[in-house]
Amino acid sequence: MAPCRQTGSGQLSRGLLLLWALLGTGLCHVDAEVEDFSKDTRMSPPVAMSGLDWSAQLAEEMYTNVTQNCWDDFVHLMRNVTASELCEWKVISRPYSKLQACLEEWADRLRYGYPNVLAEQYIFQSHHHYFHNCTLEHQVYFDPPEDVLLAMIIAPICLIPFLVTLVIWRSKDGKAQP
Repeated sequence: MAPCRQTGSGQLSRGLLLLWALLGTGLCHVDAEVEDFSKDTRMSPPVAMSGLDWSAQLAEEMYTNVTQNCWDDFVHLMRNVTASELCEWKVISRPYSKLQACLEEWADRLRYGYPNVLAEQYIFQSHHHYFHNCTLEHQVYFDPPEDVLLAMIIAPICLIPFLVTLVIWRSKDGKAQP
């Protein structure tokens, strides 16, 4: 294995950093301090972290980049959908399902966890941007409030003993009914 050496700027390439974090072997130990991390705003100075923390941070960064690609593909597919077709599931199911599958697949690949906040934001964004004017064709029925439901259950239960008592009382007359 080739020995690790410090580059001129003191920064490791992202690929090498990713490999180092994923392997978690700690093969490269540089005792000299890195001075110019503030020049590159995309990278922060290394902090003493375990391999899992670096892996989680890199997985999150990679997932953020990949989900943007998923969103761009969704937007590209939605360009072919006219405004009158936006609420037809037969038309939008393919792009919508591809977005969801892409978000879920990459989360699984990176072991990031699904559903997650970022994936939910993209799903909400798709609904807000494309499907906010869609109305339901059929009325949706909801359960009644708990107090109404309780009254609907208890009323027949309380009525049954009253009716049984009334039948028994009327049958005690002893007179034959014509």
